[in-house]
Amino acid sequence: MTLLKKPIATKALLWLALMCLGAHAWAGQVAGTVMQLSGPLMAKKADGKVKILAVKSEVEQGDTLLTEKETYALIKLIDNSEITLKPNTSFVIEQFSYAAEQPDDDHAIFSLLKGGLRSVTGLLGKRNKERFEMKTPAATIGIRGTTFVANYVAPSVPPLTSAPPSAGQGLAPGLYVHVIDGLIQVSNPAGAQSFAPGQFGFTPNFRQPPVLLPVNPGMPFTLPPAFVATSSGASDAAGPGTPATIDCVVR
Repeated sequence: MTLLKKPIATKALLWLALMCLGAHAWAGQVAGTVMQLSGPLMAKKADGKVKILAVKSEVEQGDTLLTEKETYALIKLIDNSEITLKPNTSFVIEQFSYAAEQPDDDHAIFSLLKGGLRSVTGLLGKRNKERFEMKTPAATIGIRGTTFVANYVAPSVPPLTSAPPSAGQGLAPGLYVHVIDGLIQVSNPAGAQSFAPGQFGFTPNFRQPPVLLPVNPGMPFTLPPAFVATSSGASDAAGPGTPATIDCVVR
């Protein structure tokens, strides 16, 4: 019996080692590069190690990106899409694979755990929109060739109400979206809602469907002066060297 068990145990160990190597290789694939930065940015790697990033640092699949209280970070992904992180944001690159000659292998899966971001669709999202997912604790965002802002307010205490906030009030816990260009669909087990340019949306959690907000709830996205406006940003008309500013305006 001992002689029979040894080959089985050896095969099991070899299989486990191969699986671990495969997972490690997947996690270490380069997804993009830090292009602009206004403060500390850290990446928690899939193996638990923490790395401080700088401009031109690479970000990888499996990274959890963490911004400090005054940090904005512009990440350019390998398909020319852009993710700009706001301060106090936790963002996970769960999976990102893109090759110009292999559209069937496209995958873009992100998680916004807290904080906010602006997302500008790149080549992957234009040719395989259904392969893009941005998950949050309240709903999942899908795109239709899009520039949008998302903000997730994590609950600090059990909320007294889950109603959408009125203009001028502080943001209640939940997911907020603002579409600048294109279309997005926000969905969770309770329902789904599409949003067009100039529209704002909200959902407090997975138990309530996303809804259209009649007014801006108060979610501006203003980049620091050190940032240079990019060609794909929402402030193209401002001209080179002008701080890129997005003030949410209902159209």
